[in-house]
Amino acid sequence: MIPKTIHYCWFGHNPKPKLAKKCIRSWKRFCPGYKIIEWNEDNYDISSAPLYVRQAYEAKNWAFVSDYLRLDIVWRHGGLYLDTDVEILQNIDKFLINKSFFGLESDKFVNTGLGFGAEKGTPILAELMQDYQGIPFLFPDGSYDKTTCPVRNTEIFLKHGFVQDGSEQMLDGGIHIYPKRVFNPWNLALSRFEKTADTVSIHWYAGSWCPESGQNYIQKALVRQRKASLKRACRAVLGKRLSSVLGRGVRNVRRHL
Repeated sequence: MIPKTIHYCWFGHNPKPKLAKKCIRSWKRFCPGYKIIEWNEDNYDISSAPLYVRQAYEAKNWAFVSDYLRLDIVWRHGGLYLDTDVEILQNIDKFLINKSFFGLESDKFVNTGLGFGAEKGTPILAELMQDYQGIPFLFPDGSYDKTTCPVRNTEIFLKHGFVQDGSEQMLDGGIHIYPKRVFNPWNLALSRFEKTADTVSIHWYAGSWCPESGQNYIQKALVRQRKASLKRACRAVLGKRLSSVLGRGVRNVRRHL
């Protein structure tokens, strides 16, 4: 059984943004009795990590540092891992019966950043970590290997029978794969949420791994979705004409959503 421990990574000694604080509060609210552990330079020895991790750390690419470290931390201690931009919406005790569980980012890719859990020493985590051994993050030409964890990790799950059709699956070794609606209800292509009764968390896609333009796209997509929702609500209650007037003031109330 997976222990009631939530692990998260926060390297670089930077202050946490509002979103991270909001998400951590949600963990405490919906997961009472869970131990929450922050991993940083004070309690994790980066010098003991593979070259890929050390170079990502030196480059201050914190997201790529955590791609590996979260696997190692859960493998060593057991428990759950959450990115700091994951907001919990309901209690997650029901997932603890698994030997390991992961969530789909899309029909084709597993994303450990959405949140995952495993018992201590679970073999799939050792396999995922092995894929980072002996590879550099920094290429000779000065560029970085920014292969995202869904792309890199999914190759390992395919070897265990993962089918890229978006369905809930139980792979060999007790690996439970949950569909997109459970941990990732955000439809980026359509800029809208597709939450169901099964949705237990939202990955807000802070986008620390991608270029600034990519982060802006993600945040603008969220803003568009919120603005559209507010306009629809105004139109339904007050009528089309008045809602169009109020729509011009959406940007003034956006910060309150």
